Amino acid sequence: MRSYRYYDFIVAGMVTVLLCSNLIGPAKVAVLDLPFLGPFNFGAGNIFFPLGYIFGDILTEVYGYSRARRAIWSGFAALIFASFMSWAMIALPASPTEPFNAALQPALETAFGSTLRIVLAALVAYWLGDFVNSYVMAKLKVLTQGRYLWSRTIGSTICGQAVDSIVFYPIAFYGIWTNDTMLMVVFANFAFKVTIEVLFTPITYAVVNYLKRKEGVDTYDVDTNFSPFSLRGDEGVQKEFQR
Repeated sequence: MRSYRYYDFIVAGMVTVLLCSNLIGPAKVAVLDLPFLGPFNFGAGNIFFPLGYIFGDILTEVYGYSRARRAIWSGFAALIFASFMSWAMIALPASPTEPFNAALQPALETAFGSTLRIVLAALVAYWLGDFVNSYVMAKLKVLTQGRYLWSRTIGSTICGQAVDSIVFYPIAFYGIWTNDTMLMVVFANFAFKVTIEVLFTPITYAVVNYLKRKEGVDTYDVDTNFSPFSLRGDEGVQKEFQR
């Protein structure tokens, strides 16, 4: 499999965003006072979570679906380990001889003590949403013959984020929230995440063009095996990037 100069850095960035947005972000509910709309409450992690989809778009656009698939599995494994580590850290008995533990243990439970139901929801939603995002991105690239990058980044995000939101909230909160509240939260978070993708479109263009130029490649997923369970990373038709 051909090696690339920047591929590993993009994968590392994607995994970092995933871990931080799932472990740090949910610990705080933020509020913004929007003009004409009033106060808008949202999980702080929702600001950064869409960046993971931008990394996924970049990986699929430049390196192809098969290499993006490897990155998705890397993020999935990292999220499982981080969830296990959070559980183990909280479950280990706190030393009674350390006075600081009296304040630290409740804070850790609040920040990292997500229930198994929420952890499962996050894992399933991430896995499905990211694969849908990458699949749609790859198919649209072939369909548009590499033109209209904005249509692929936004279109794939709409599909991926829709799946993510529709899967996560019912698994995590069905029976806890009312159906009306759940629908409102699903729609609000979906719209918020897609808006961030749209706002970052110029940056996505710049990064994609830079990477294609530096790596000297532009990948089209023709006759690619789109099974999410393959770990091959050398599929797709690679064309020299036309400067």
